Amino acid sequence: MIRNFLIVGGWTMLSRILGLIRDQLLAACLGAGFVQDAYQVAVRLPNMLRRLFGEGAFNAAFVPLFSESIVHDGVGEAKLFAQHVLGVMLVWLVVLCLIGEIFMPQILRVIAPGFAYDGTRYDLAVYLSRITFPYFVLICAAALVAAVLNGLHRFHIASAAYLAFNVIGIAAIFIGIWCGPSVAYAAAWGVTCSGVVQLGLLLWGCWRAGFLLIPLWSLSTPRIRLLLRRMLPGLVGSGISQINLTIDTIIGTLLPAGSVSVMYFADRINQLPLGVLGAAAGTTLLPVLAKHLAAGEHAAAHAVQNKSIDYVLLLTLPAAIGLMVLADPIIIVLFRHGSFTTHDAIFSAQSLRAYALGLPAFVLVKVLTPAFFARGDTHTPVYVGLLILGVNLVLNLLLMKPLAHVGPPLASSLAGMLNVGVLFFLLWRNAALVIPLSLLRRLLCIFFAALLMGGWVGGLCYLMPMPEEFIKQIVWLGGIICCGAGGYLVLLIVLCVLKGSDAVTMLRKYGTRSGA
Repeated sequence: MIRNFLIVGGWTMLSRILGLIRDQLLAACLGAGFVQDAYQVAVRLPNMLRRLFGEGAFNAAFVPLFSESIVHDGVGEAKLFAQHVLGVMLVWLVVLCLIGEIFMPQILRVIAPGFAYDGTRYDLAVYLSRITFPYFVLICAAALVAAVLNGLHRFHIASAAYLAFNVIGIAAIFIGIWCGPSVAYAAAWGVTCSGVVQLGLLLWGCWRAGFLLIPLWSLSTPRIRLLLRRMLPGLVGSGISQINLTIDTIIGTLLPAGSVSVMYFADRINQLPLGVLGAAAGTTLLPVLAKHLAAGEHAAAHAVQNKSIDYVLLLTLPAAIGLMVLADPIIIVLFRHGSFTTHDAIFSAQSLRAYALGLPAFVLVKVLTPAFFARGDTHTPVYVGLLILGVNLVLNLLLMKPLAHVGPPLASSLAGMLNVGVLFFLLWRNAALVIPLSLLRRLLCIFFAALLMGGWVGGLCYLMPMPEEFIKQIVWLGGIICCGAGGYLVLLIVLCVLKGSDAVTMLRKYGTRSGA
């Protein structure tokens, strides 16, 4: 499983790097003003629906059933099941898309109420949202095809296809710069075009695997009915999660112009480790857990779960502390170009620190939630989600005025910590999560090493301030990060978390497998 984790994580990291380049271009061209705000809301809307229908409730219900179908009924029945699901999904998504296109002005008055006070920003957001909205139909269908490929343990193509979003996005921005009427319009069209390419690549991957998916319509098969029954509470649970994101958006639109943008760029930096580690853990863990549980191998399921917790915290804790210490230089080096000013960069760095505080919790949620889904339990996350929804709303209302653009990120981080605590307790109480004392000691050592690394990096920044020239800033930041990573590795070895020989052997094995 670790090899699959690294495969997915590697492709996701490449996608995040390309996404960072795309965001740098957006920041330089659009800055952190009303046009950027309108574009970010237009992109966030289909992405919210994607997480709800394509990666949330659907994925949680479909993957265990698909894995069970392969184990118990064979590949032929599993393929037929996937084709029926694809047909039902496409009909539902197209209808929802048409409704959204018609009522887009009313939808934006709900999710971006602050825009209504600015006619120009509101009109632009409506126009851009109508361009980007079909993307959610394409990407939800792509998520189904990717889930099939993951269930077949073909993680390469399922992860690589998502590079298209950023590759086409970058190309669209350049088209907007060179010959388009507006970078925002070109970038919006790039979003929808990328959905076409991603779905096409994933369907091609299924065809290469001998698993060509042709949509079939049927609601009468037992597995389809079971899927719908499991999805219903999951839709509520995922809907709660998306409402949490919507609350952050609503609060952001009520803050001064540019707040949505500075929070977005901060979140994008936070998404580098979150997207890589969280996506890799969630993608690889769910089918493996479902397979072990379907075979009655509960001890193996516990071992896989614990290994995932260990692995993600080993990498996430130093990333979170590093982001909090280096927030200002990271944002300045990456985004303070063109229309994105020093003032914007400082505000975005403040938001980044608040997001980074909850980074380990955000990743752990993606590791703990599959333990419920793999057991067919989509109800419990609903109840937990209701609790987190209330907490996030209250925290946003309390923090929005005194902390402005820092309020929503901090509210999300605190709510995420509570989410992890509740999920952990429920799994432990039901004997679905067994943490040995040796793992607890190891995690404590990892946390201590990450704290020492943060102090070491902070001391280096104090003794060697960031230079003024841009090229020297890049070299300086790269050197600080390398020193921090090296210091963390040494601390892990000193604290007996890692053995030097084991680390070298693991890297050599992974390098050999990757090159094979």
